[in-house]
Amino acid sequence: MLLSEHAALKLEIKSLPVKEKDKLLLRLIAKDKVLTEHLHFKLLEDEQDLVLRQEKLTVIIDEGIAALLNSQKPNSKETLLRMRRLNGNINHHFKVTKDITSELELRLYLLNRIPVEFNESIFSALYKFSEKLNVYFVKTAVSLLNKYHKVHEDLQFDLKASVNELLNKIYSHKTAGIAKALGLPDEL
Repeated sequence: MLLSEHAALKLEIKSLPVKEKDKLLLRLIAKDKVLTEHLHFKLLEDEQDLVLRQEKLTVIIDEGIAALLNSQKPNSKETLLRMRRLNGNINHHFKVTKDITSELELRLYLLNRIPVEFNESIFSALYKFSEKLNVYFVKTAVSLLNKYHKVHEDLQFDLKASVNELLNKIYSHKTAGIAKALGLPDEL
C-alpha cells in the first residue's frame, strides 16, 4: 500500500496533532534499523563521523583480506564469500550515510586489494567458485564504473588513477573475457 495512492489517508495523517504524529513516527522508525541508523547519522553526526566510519570500514576490509591471505591456502570460494560480506558492509555504509564519494572510494579500495587469481584446476570442486568470483568481481566493477560516470568531474579526476588500476587488474587476469563481454573499457 503506497501512501501516494491514498490521498485521503495522506490528508488525515497531516491533520493529526503534532504529539500523535511524533509518536507514530517514532514507532515507525523503530521498526527499521537502517532508517534509525540513517537518521542518527543525518541528525547527530557530522563530516568527522563520516571520515571515522570510512576509516573503520577500511580497517574491516584490510582485516578481511589479511585473514583471507593468511589462511592455509586462499581459494576462490573463501574469497567470494568474503568479498560479498565486505561488499554488504559497503552497501550498508551507503544506505546509512548516502555518501557516494566514500562508497566509491571504499569499493575501489576493496576491488583493488582483493585477490582474484587462483590456480584451481578445471577438475577441482573450487573451479565453479572461481568462475562465480570472476563474474561477481567484474559485475561489481561495472556497477562501480556506472556510478563513477554519474559523479562530478572533480571527483572523477580524483578517482581516475584508482579506477585505471582496477581496470588494469581486470584485464591482466582471467576476468578480461568477462569484462570484454560486459563492455568494460580497459582504460579511462
